[in-house]
This record gives sequence, C-alpha cells and structure tokens, in this order.
Amino acid sequence: MSATRETAQAIVVGAGPAGAATAWALASQGLDVIVIDKAHFPREKPCAEYLSPQGSRILDAMGVLTDVEQAGAAQLAGMRVRSPDGGIIHGEFAASHGFSGFRDRGLALRRRHLDPILQRAATRAGASIREGTSVESLIMVGDAVRGVRVRTSGGSTELRAPLVVGADGLRSGVARRLDLAARLPWPRRVAFVAHFRDVSDIGAHGEMHVETDGYVGLADVGHGETNVAIVVPKHLARDAAGDAAGFMMRWIARHPQLAPRFTNATRVSTVGVTGPFASHARRGYASGAALVGDAADFFDPFTGEGIYAALRGGELLGSFAADAIRATSERNALRALKAYDAARVAEFRNKWLVERVIGAAVSSPMLMNHAARVLGSRRDLADILIGVTGDFVPASRVLKPSFLLHFLNPRTWRSNRRAA
Repeated sequence: MSATRETAQAIVVGAGPAGAATAWALASQGLDVIVIDKAHFPREKPCAEYLSPQGSRILDAMGVLTDVEQAGAAQLAGMRVRSPDGGIIHGEFAASHGFSGFRDRGLALRRRHLDPILQRAATRAGASIREGTSVESLIMVGDAVRGVRVRTSGGSTELRAPLVVGADGLRSGVARRLDLAARLPWPRRVAFVAHFRDVSDIGAHGEMHVETDGYVGLADVGHGETNVAIVVPKHLARDAAGDAAGFMMRWIARHPQLAPRFTNATRVSTVGVTGPFASHARRGYASGAALVGDAADFFDPFTGEGIYAALRGGELLGSFAADAIRATSERNALRALKAYDAARVAEFRNKWLVERVIGAAVSSPMLMNHAARVLGSRRDLADILIGVTGDFVPASRVLKPSFLLHFLNPRTWRSNRRAA
C-alpha cells in the first residue's frame, strides 16, 4: 500500500528547543510548518538545562519567559568553577564591566518542563507538532531535499516541503543523510546526567568542578532538584559497563570535596548518558535543507551553550529560511540558505574559539590551575569571562591580547609548577 502524502512549506525534524524556536520563527511569518519528533513529550533529556541570561531575550520574544519563570525555573546569579588544586573562579552576571544581559540572572529548568512550554509557543504561532513520528528517509529530487518519509503508529507518510530543517540534535539523522555531519577528533567526552534532591550547599550559582578524570556541573533547576552532570573522557566512560547510576556515584565518591554533599541526597531521575561530543557540520545547509542547534554544532557541555545556541539558531534561521521557501528559483533559495550559514558562523565564530580555549584548559590540570590562579585573583576578569558564557558580553572581549596577556605572568606559572 502506498504511503499517504501531505504538503507544507517547512518540515522541522526535532521538537526540542532548536526545533521549537525555528518553528515559532517560521510560523510567526505566516508559513505552514510541521514539526516532527520520534519522542513523546514530556520526556527526559540528558542536558545541563541551563539558559544563559541572554536566552531570556528569546524566551520573551517567543512570549514564554513568564511561563518558564512560573514553571519554577531556578535563577542563577553566576558561576563558580573549581580547579583540580582547589582554586576558585567566581563570576557574576551582574557586574561592573559595563555589559548587561536581558536579565541579570540565568535560568535553569528541567527539560521535561521547558520543552512543552517552547512547543506551545510554536503551536500558538501556527505550527503543527507531531510526536512519535520518526524519519525513515529524505525525499530527494535530484540533489535537492523535498521532504521526508516518516513512520508513525498508523503507518508511513510522505511529508513534502521546499525546506527541511534538521533540528534533531547531536547525532542528527538529517545531517548524516546529507553527508554534512563531521566529528572533531578532540575532545571525546561522554556525559552522565541525573537529578537529585537534597544535595547540600546548592546556592544561587552554577558550579563546575574540574578534576583530573573529568568534571561535574551542579545547578539548581527548581522544584528542589539539582542537575548533576558528570563529563568524562570517552575511554573512562567504558567503566560504566551498563551501570550508569553506579558509575556516577563511584565518580562522586572518589572526590572528597563532593562526596559529603551527597550523603543525604536522593536521585530522582534515571541517569541519562550522551556523547561523545565535538560535532561540527561541514556546513549548515544543503539544497532544500538547513541545520540548526546541536545538529549544526556542539563542542562540549562545559560552558552550557546548548539551549541558548538552539534558541538563537532557530531565531536566526527564521528570516533566511522564509526567503528560501518563498524564492522563485532554486538558485535564489540556495543563496538564502548560504546566507543563513554565513550569518550563523559570524554569530558564533568567536564563541566557538572561546569554547575551544576553555576546552584545552579543562583537559589540562596545569592550565586549569593556572587559569584559576589568575581569575581567582582578578574578579573583574572572571566577571567578563562569565559574561561571555552568559552570551551578553561579546566573546571578542576575552580574545583580545590585553585580556590574554594576564595569563602569561611568569610568576603565576612558577607558582603553578611548584604546586604541581
């Protein structure tokens, strides 16, 4: 029996933050948008669940900032980063450097609460969201994507559209089928993520604890729960051997500054595992298709970029995608998608570079200890760096020679070597 067929102006694959933001941006312009996702919502999703202060601007534009806050999102005033030798980098979002975000606090909320809120923004704008719908293949006409073949409990369907958006995450099927997906050789890390109650001393700051065998992020996500995300090199993740929960608790127990804080803690979710990371699409478009969010780029979860990059990417794609959909020729449509990719790279290029610099420091105890010594004694510099991770201080600020020169003080390096 032949598959049924439907048409739309855009098919968005993935109903997480990137897909919801893209669908909202397109539907708000009067376009007919179908969003599909193999999952049923609400669902658990391994994620740091952090939204930077500037992410609130996009939530406000989507009309859901109040909804997110009323859903019980925790508000984070800044970040504290602990180096392997115990040094502390403390930075605040509200600081005296002259930059300010849309809000002076970040937000953190479990994805099982956040995703449906974002999806409601897309449906209010006019998008149709279909859960439990998996992609079987792309529909190609020559070299151009013209839709997707999907399967639901009711059978197969062809969804045809002049544009297909891959918002389907780190292991994007759309990117893979278009041969756009690429893995970076470094760093190869895997995350173990769960939620706990009664972790002691959780305050209004996100925490990152860097150790020689990985790092862990701790953050209040509202409702009395703490997001705990342990990230380790891929080769160490093999020790989990099918026991992710046991691996997580053994890792915590090995670190004396962490273990006492979990004495009375109770895990209230399954342990999700995701990675390896370090994925970067060769380009963010093809004829009739575009990539957004983690499907286009994701380096490492340390700086918590995922949700903001997803929302901003969807917002950014909106106007270019509308031009591609309404183009009168294939050449003009491709030109619009190419312009989107150029704008995406321009938007995130400096941030990608900062992420890689931070990734190098996190991978080297000596570098991380050195960074903590410098930034621990220079709160003004720490505030700038935390503002960059909060997406409201331009990343170029920490790439300037005047900023980087602070890390070349030979006396600090000698102190590091003696401590080692």
